Amino acid sequence: MVTMSDADPSMKRLADYTPPAFLVDHINLRFQLRQGQTTVIARSRLRRNLDAGDARAPLVLDGQDMELASVALDGRSLATAEYRLESESLVIASVPNDFDLEVITQIRPEDNTRLEGLYVSNGMYCTQCEAEGFRRITYFPDRPDVMARYRVRIEADRANYPVLLSNGNPVEQGDLEEGRHYAVWEDPFPKPSYLFALVAGDLDCLRDAHTTPSGRIVDLRIYAESADLAKCRHAMDSLKHAMIWDEQRYGREYDLDIYMIVAVGHFNMGAMENKGLNLFNTKYVLADRDTATDRDFRGVEGVIAHEYFHNWTGNRITCRDWFQLSLKEGLTVFRDQEFSADQGSRGVQRIDDVNVLRGHQFPEDAGPMAHPVRPDGYMEINNFYTVTIYNKGAEVVRMQRLLLGDQGFRKATDLYFERYDGQAVTTDDFVACMEDASGRNLGQFRRWYSQAGTPVVRAESGRDERGGYVLTLSQRCPPTPGQDHKQPFHIPVAVGWVGPDGADVSLDAGGATTCVLELTEAVQTFRFPNIPDGSLPSLLRGFSAPVKMEYAYRDADLAFLMAHDSDDFNRWEAGQKLATQVILGMVEQRARGTDMEVPERYLDAFGAALADRETDPELLGAVLTLPGIAQLGEAMETIDIDGLCTARETLRRRIHERHGEVLSDRYRDLEDGGPFRMDGEAVARRALRNTCLAYLTAGRDAAGLALLLDQYHRAGNMTARLAALALLAEREEEQAEEVLRDFQEAWKHDALVMDKWFSLQATADRPDALARVRTLMRHPDFILINPNRVRALIGAFAAGNLRHFHAADGSGYRFLADRILELDPLNPQVAARMASPFTRWRRYDAARRAGMKTQLERLRDRGDALSGDVAELVLKSLAE
Repeated sequence: MVTMSDADPSMKRLADYTPPAFLVDHINLRFQLRQGQTTVIARSRLRRNLDAGDARAPLVLDGQDMELASVALDGRSLATAEYRLESESLVIASVPNDFDLEVITQIRPEDNTRLEGLYVSNGMYCTQCEAEGFRRITYFPDRPDVMARYRVRIEADRANYPVLLSNGNPVEQGDLEEGRHYAVWEDPFPKPSYLFALVAGDLDCLRDAHTTPSGRIVDLRIYAESADLAKCRHAMDSLKHAMIWDEQRYGREYDLDIYMIVAVGHFNMGAMENKGLNLFNTKYVLADRDTATDRDFRGVEGVIAHEYFHNWTGNRITCRDWFQLSLKEGLTVFRDQEFSADQGSRGVQRIDDVNVLRGHQFPEDAGPMAHPVRPDGYMEINNFYTVTIYNKGAEVVRMQRLLLGDQGFRKATDLYFERYDGQAVTTDDFVACMEDASGRNLGQFRRWYSQAGTPVVRAESGRDERGGYVLTLSQRCPPTPGQDHKQPFHIPVAVGWVGPDGADVSLDAGGATTCVLELTEAVQTFRFPNIPDGSLPSLLRGFSAPVKMEYAYRDADLAFLMAHDSDDFNRWEAGQKLATQVILGMVEQRARGTDMEVPERYLDAFGAALADRETDPELLGAVLTLPGIAQLGEAMETIDIDGLCTARETLRRRIHERHGEVLSDRYRDLEDGGPFRMDGEAVARRALRNTCLAYLTAGRDAAGLALLLDQYHRAGNMTARLAALALLAEREEEQAEEVLRDFQEAWKHDALVMDKWFSLQATADRPDALARVRTLMRHPDFILINPNRVRALIGAFAAGNLRHFHAADGSGYRFLADRILELDPLNPQVAARMASPFTRWRRYDAARRAGMKTQLERLRDRGDALSGDVAELVLKSLAE
């Protein structure tokens, strides 16, 4: 039986951190790639870390799932009695303080379905070493605070693997006997083992160049299969934009002669920032107008930027240990969010950022897997590549930028790069740079790194005895596992006021309309002397802190802010809160057995927003979009899935009935019959047009079907085509089935487009949803060992089809548990991701709680046959 407790030796704890006993100055790797067996020869120069404290500590090297061929110390082969081979390590009891070590291992990349270490994807050798994949290649101190210089020689059959790549700069290449060849790469910068990368395959290359401000010319290359090379242009343009942005915003130039990206079809994550050789999931490289939606284009742009930005925030300065993961990920997510905001609509980008937080991170903070941005402990590090580490971590960086101001933050990051270049450091080191550059004491602010949970801020307003406006803010944070009591956070709350005329209220002589209040106590009162009567507070502008804000707005107040707030985020927020109140009210009506009624005030507010011709159409589309079921559920003590789905659909139909004519006019006005464009205006028009389409077809009548078929067949781009197809997938008419077959036939040779085809059927709200998913699992194009395909079908159903996943008979739960058990022996990391919907089982009604708990117990009872990745989620979910 797999168990977990405070004394569990499988748990790793921040408090137990000790410096590495040995350091590695440099390592020479030689890969002899052959079908069926690859030989890895690793020659390293090691020295005892005298600062670690134990001058007689044995050498302990990490290693898993390899065959050890030989070990040599200072040129002498060791007898088996001179070392100890354990299940996950190689131990040499007696070594000098400085020595050369040669380790020869043999591995089988073709059989590696975990996709960690060295594996094969579509006939191409590639690696994934973060977090602990390098130990599946050779025995090594596989931890981020051991940084070495790497020289890599790759040998392979020339005909099958003409392209041989690794980190750094190319230094040598040549021919070998038997039709083989080799290439040698050298990285001049010390790096931890998790940043190592290797690629060998038959690939084509898109090349370009970038000239840095100092005049250096960088060779830019994107490698992909020949058939996909034409889809790499957007990725290349995105890379060049990111390089320019980082030079201008942070003063960071690229530091190698060559920067490479490789598109990989089988990949557990989105991408990997390996130094100079980024390995990417094809999903975030390949895009053109025929195969990619506008959201896909932005996804490529954002992820390309994210991995490039890691060159400084993650590679040149890395994390000391995996507890500090947000040091690189939170900071780099913040950087890529800001880059994306500068490339498109800042308001829409902020809304997208917050939707991720509320849809995924807030639930994580409220569940059994809650953990601080800097965790205190973990069982499997793969389970801590979470939205808390990444996205909440980005919000923590964003708050520091807000507190220091733009110039102060730039001064602090300059200090960070100067002070820690080439080192492995901690989040405390990062905050210390913020303090030293600004002179501010951020001691209390550090609680954002050490305390889990989502703070709740309550605001109350009134007038004092002198007639001044009084705003009282209070904060509380619910208990989370292992943290029953929370100390007050340091919370920056950006506020403004909207006057009765709809204009912002000036707060000072300079005309400022927003100020930042710093909430540091459990309760604080702030006074403002010149706020006119009838003004409404606009709270948490720009979502200035990752908190839940409570204020007793009336429906009329929210409708007014939805129409007039100058803050893009808060305008959207007012609409979301108003829609949430309406939908929850309808759910209560349904529970009482009464008819669900939609307040006229909401329909009027929606109509007023729809008639707005001044607002950016993409922002307006976001304002008009109803909150998702997952976010609505977070507003309920016990989630009523059936009630929420029914109420939301009823509201959509009422909007169509009330505003159908105006929606039709906007839909026709937004049609773009010209050539495809990816500029902001074109993207915005498509976004709003598809929002209108969703409302116009909410009634699922014949007219709606005709409209969907017309858009599908006339679409000149994937954004328009897929929007229609997703709505058609929910229809049971034969014409809809014909279109799904037509789409499959047209795109059956494009894996990424087929992922969309699988996903939109998995998320379709129709009575036979689960049966359809089961049928699709038997489709010849469904491949269980491909993470993209698993996420597109199984993951999309469990996370995106909530009505049918949470079917009252428990069939959705049984289906998911079956798939987890099937996946776990093949790829534990992906299996654990699939298990995440079960972690929130306590939030549902009694019958659904029982159904999910039964499946969790079924998984738990697999005992030692269950991977540590899945076991951690299961055991924490069941813990009382």
